Amino acid sequence: MQDVSLSLSTQSEQMRASPRLFENAILDKLSRIHWSVPLFIYVPILAALVALGFIEMPPSSEIGGILLGYTIWTLIEYFGHRFLFHWEFPGKLGARIHFLIHGVHHIHPSDPLRLVMPCLLSGPIMLIACGVTRLLFGPVFGLAVLTGFIIGYLIYDMTHFYIHHAEPRTNWGKFMKRAHLLHHFQNPERGFGVSAPWWDYVFQTQFTRTRSRQRA
Repeated sequence: MQDVSLSLSTQSEQMRASPRLFENAILDKLSRIHWSVPLFIYVPILAALVALGFIEMPPSSEIGGILLGYTIWTLIEYFGHRFLFHWEFPGKLGARIHFLIHGVHHIHPSDPLRLVMPCLLSGPIMLIACGVTRLLFGPVFGLAVLTGFIIGYLIYDMTHFYIHHAEPRTNWGKFMKRAHLLHHFQNPERGFGVSAPWWDYVFQTQFTRTRSRQRA
């Protein structure tokens, strides 16, 4: 019994561990981030974008653009998680890239400092999104689309941290946590929508109670 307790304790410590990823101390420090940092960075940006959007366009256009941008984010979240994060790159360099992108999270899923995107990753993503939305939707409507995209990103980050470090009390929260933990501990080839699990149902990668029991 004591050996089982020690084994569970060791496993729990490994899940919460925050391993060093880079030899460079500064780069390694930048790979970790407190869950609240994205809120401090992006909420003021969102407030400015929303205010500017309502000045530059009718409310209906602003709301429509935000919904479009949010939808775009959820699709990128789903397909990025499904194909990029879980792609097994060939060779030692490929294995290293996969480990840095997502493998480390599956080995240490409860690492509290690597559950939201570090600024080194989210910053370039948002700059690219800014350029693409402006190019595709114009400088005015593109603001609303960018707003929705950033909102989607923040919902994703906060949901991911919540799922790993909280005990949901609502049925929706329990459903989302169950689906994500099944992805981690039962079958990593299903359940890719972290904050938008409906895409798993659209693309037939959802967990079902019958299937999860069969694969448990």
